[in-house]
Amino acid sequence: MTKIPLEIIQLQPDGFHTLVEIQLLDRTFKMVVDTGASKTVLDKTTLLESGIAESQLNLTDVLSTGLGTNAMESFFVHIPEVKIGDWQIKKFDFAVLDLSSINYAYRKMNLEPVIGVLGGDILHTYGAVINYKTASLQLTNRKRKLNK
Repeated sequence: MTKIPLEIIQLQPDGFHTLVEIQLLDRTFKMVVDTGASKTVLDKTTLLESGIAESQLNLTDVLSTGLGTNAMESFFVHIPEVKIGDWQIKKFDFAVLDLSSINYAYRKMNLEPVIGVLGGDILHTYGAVINYKTASLQLTNRKRKLNK
């Protein structure tokens, strides 16, 4: 297992977000760790501003739910390599959504915007263990065998 540092930020007196640094597209970004999200999602605007061509975003026929709506246009993008600390994944298809509402809220709280949400497709598949006491995330280097 690879141990990855987490940053836990306080949003309200009793509310927190857990963040992790992620490297993709030769840049470092922050991403929210969300155990309730089924998929790992990247922000469309941030991707476009980071050099991804709009033609690389593939429209899906899946309408995404959550984030205050039940019908959001979604895309996917193939990223050749992603690093989270010393852990890496190659050739991964990420969901892409408009996460401007999250980044708007972050900016209002004087926080750095995030590129997305680290969700269950990575957390579950790679046996994530989150330790809030040590502010760390552990991921296995190989996919777990999942019972279907």
